[in-house]
Amino acid sequence: MALEGTAQKLVAEKSVITFFSDALIEDIKATNSKTSSIFNKQTGELAFSVPIREFQFIKKLMQEHFNEKYMESDKYPKATFSGKILNLDASQSALQQVKATGKLTLHGVTREVEITGTALSGDKIILKSKFKVKLEEYNIKVPQIVFQNIAEEVEVTVDITYKPQ
Repeated sequence: MALEGTAQKLVAEKSVITFFSDALIEDIKATNSKTSSIFNKQTGELAFSVPIREFQFIKKLMQEHFNEKYMESDKYPKATFSGKILNLDASQSALQQVKATGKLTLHGVTREVEITGTALSGDKIILKSKFKVKLEEYNIKVPQIVFQNIAEEVEVTVDITYKPQ
């Protein structure tokens, strides 16, 4: 995505993306701090790329299954979002409720999404969001044998701090 207005471009200084699967037998949580992102505070345009293999799990076997059986990380190495924050007033330093719309690509499937969250503006901008992703909408198959271990939808939390480029 080409973002216009160089002076208004911000890049991710710190990023934490987590997902949480609340299932009958065992909860699954993973964290990724290797996300790259760019944000244009003048236009609201936003893009980020999440390397799937960088999600870290407590159990090594979970991480292996996540990459090989569910996310097929060799075939689909990253998740991306490209869109726009519609209602951020970057001149205000108070916490704001914001909404982003755009295209989320995960496991080779691209879908239009609308995600709500918060933004805090200043010298840096902090964007935070929590939303659900339904696995079947992105063709992520859960084998019947482990269906009780993995929820049909996972909760994704995004926390990114942007600094001037």
